[in-house]
Amino acid sequence: MGEFRRGSKVLAAAFLGVMCGASPLPFNVLGTLFKPLQEEFGWNRAEISGGITVFGIVASLMAPVFGWLADRYGVRRVALSSLGAFIVAFAAMGFTPPSLVGYYALWFFVGLVGIGSTPVTWSRAISLWFLDNRGLALGIMLIGTSAAAFVVPGLAVWAIDAYGWRAMFPIVAMLPLLVALPIGLLWFREPRPDERPPGLSTRDGAVAGMTFGAAAKTRQFWTLWVSILLIALAYGGAHIHLIPIVMDHGFAPGAAAAMMGVVGLGLLAGRIGVGFLLDRIWGPAIAFPVLCLPAVACFLLLGTSSETSAITVAAFLLGFAAGAESDLIAFLAARYFGMAHFGRIYGMLYMPFGLFSAVSPLVYGIVRDRTGSYDGMLMAAAVLFVAGGALLLTLGRYPGTATTKLAHA
Repeated sequence: MGEFRRGSKVLAAAFLGVMCGASPLPFNVLGTLFKPLQEEFGWNRAEISGGITVFGIVASLMAPVFGWLADRYGVRRVALSSLGAFIVAFAAMGFTPPSLVGYYALWFFVGLVGIGSTPVTWSRAISLWFLDNRGLALGIMLIGTSAAAFVVPGLAVWAIDAYGWRAMFPIVAMLPLLVALPIGLLWFREPRPDERPPGLSTRDGAVAGMTFGAAAKTRQFWTLWVSILLIALAYGGAHIHLIPIVMDHGFAPGAAAAMMGVVGLGLLAGRIGVGFLLDRIWGPAIAFPVLCLPAVACFLLLGTSSETSAITVAAFLLGFAAGAESDLIAFLAARYFGMAHFGRIYGMLYMPFGLFSAVSPLVYGIVRDRTGSYDGMLMAAAVLFVAGGALLLTLGRYPGTATTKLAHA
């Protein structure tokens, strides 16, 4: 456990950065905004969901840029600067005007500056501190999103009830301002060459790994890209719309919001369990059965039955699979392509995740608005989950550990 002894402070800072960054906060508050925004502005669910779509598209397109910046200038500078800018941008959402253009412009700004506060950056540092326990370390880091699922929806609902939806944004922004940013400034950094685990450096001391161009020429890169696309399209809207989906089953808003805590439990179990197994078993062999679980969840959420146990199981299964997927992207990118240009490679693999997680809520909203039910989208999502998991089985063996075999490829 020497890796954890050396990298524990960095891991703690990355955990808090993920928890309070631009990855979970927007997705965990939007579900609480449908009712107040509909009442104040008359916007429908698709129009409200469009804000997260704008955010996700912009952030996804910026992910390779921030990844490249982290590779070139150091991940500490990029991650912490982006986190600070995200705090300001997210709090500014409280000034949303009675205009969809203005609403979307604010989400555009959040995506433009905030993507560097997501796993695109934090995971680079963790993957450089950890090798033998990388899967588990990434899983622990990504538990930050589980913690956000426990804390943020309840905080948002309380803030809206007590002070109104506009005040909710600066109140939630206190989390990164008072927790993640100070700890990041104290503890977050990349390891020096002598602190890296053996096997992550070439003979001249440089970080080993493929160039982005070499990685983009491989079948594995594009297989991963398409798999991530399918799963993100299925999951993004299920997460954002889970509260209204559960309310369609007859649950009160508070009880529906509490289901996000169950999602958080699933995320926690998925990230720790799958992360632990990734260090011991070929990743795709774990990924396929895990990614079939949310297909079961989709069927449990069909209709309008108010069976609490079925809804709870569905929320847990969705969270479990989401925890596994986020862990897998970073882990498989490092295993197949190495660490030398990890930021840009991971940023490109994050692109379909961000883009289609952003498009997905819009699609879910359109289906709900036009049909009066989420059932059609839930059935399509079940197919997408299984197809995305099956694609990973075609990746083939790892090319070896991240050693000199990958260097200068």
